[in-house]
Amino acid sequence: MSRRSPAVTGIGLVTPAGCDRESTWSGVLGGRRTAAPDPALEGLPVALSCRVPELDHPVLRRRGSGRLDRVDRLALAAVAQALDQAGLDPEQWDGSRVAVVTGGGMGGLLTQDQALARLADRGPEFVSPYFLTGYLINMACANIALRFGTTGPALSTSTACASGTTALGLARDLIATGQCDIALVCGAESAITRLMVAGFTQIGALSGTGSRPFDTTRDGFVIAEGAGALVLERPEHAAARAARPLARLIGYAASTDAHHLVAPHPEGRGAERAVRAALADAGVAPGDVGHVNAHGTATRQNDAIEAGVLRRVFPHRPPVTSAKGALGHTLGAAGAIEAALTVLALAKDTVPPTAGLGEPDSGMGIDVVAGPARAHAGEIAVSNSFGFGGHNAVAVLARA
Repeated sequence: MSRRSPAVTGIGLVTPAGCDRESTWSGVLGGRRTAAPDPALEGLPVALSCRVPELDHPVLRRRGSGRLDRVDRLALAAVAQALDQAGLDPEQWDGSRVAVVTGGGMGGLLTQDQALARLADRGPEFVSPYFLTGYLINMACANIALRFGTTGPALSTSTACASGTTALGLARDLIATGQCDIALVCGAESAITRLMVAGFTQIGALSGTGSRPFDTTRDGFVIAEGAGALVLERPEHAAARAARPLARLIGYAASTDAHHLVAPHPEGRGAERAVRAALADAGVAPGDVGHVNAHGTATRQNDAIEAGVLRRVFPHRPPVTSAKGALGHTLGAAGAIEAALTVLALAKDTVPPTAGLGEPDSGMGIDVVAGPARAHAGEIAVSNSFGFGGHNAVAVLARA
């Protein structure tokens, strides 16, 4: 392991398929779709969502947790899981050598909704003094640092649906430049509100029948919430405490389309640059890649453009999967959740299926895993994330 290839020593998952790693992996592996009619969205043109089941974790029973926005609660639960798997005790570490990097697109929208309702109904004096600390987009990062006693760099990234992967890349660089020994990376989002759903509906991004990535009949994504966390460590630090790495983050790159605020470049130029640059950063050839965790949003444009990128970069046609058919689109959390799933896929020699894929679009020209999960031993995998604003971020992960 090089200094630029930190070890992944723990992962945590809180998703619509379950509130821990095992239940999430089981749901994704079984191709279980979690989209369901949402009473809170009743009356809107699209009323489907993918919500996290009832969440309970010891970290959320501590004093002050009840005032946290849901996005911060999801983040804390995911990070606590990852730390537990990594065997790290915040009471024992040097917090000045621990960084926190979070990714998210929206901040505490549920807190914002509540504050707006109070302002409209009862006046400014009834807006909670906890409004700002629940709403601001950096508060997931701040709450993680506060709860676990980290005093190293604490940074919040927001690159729309690429945020979670952007956070991974930034954390990798903090370790590579010697600013920390450990980085807690978390992508978290809880943005299932009537306003957000109305907004996504207005631009034609949402499906009213379910997400079907790479399917002939795909018509959009289902909005979702969730969090994914990864513990990254300097290889020497992990070795010194006899930690068992789950995977290595060997490459990362980002690019910007500078084409349109919500539509990807029609030829996928920015996305392709990011994929090729991430492979070059990792020092691997396209043919070395065993599988791809695609962004795969199930929108007409995104899937076709991403498939074109994959055809050009990976002519050997490695297996491709998208978790969004099962979990919905968790927006700014998606990159971290999908990186964690990619770690599990490498460790278990298995590529999960793309849930909802009934009739693969023959024009894609890629090998999308459909039906049952596929046994597949690979050493290296790529995880793609592309976001509104033309943000592209790509991570390359390798078996430990």
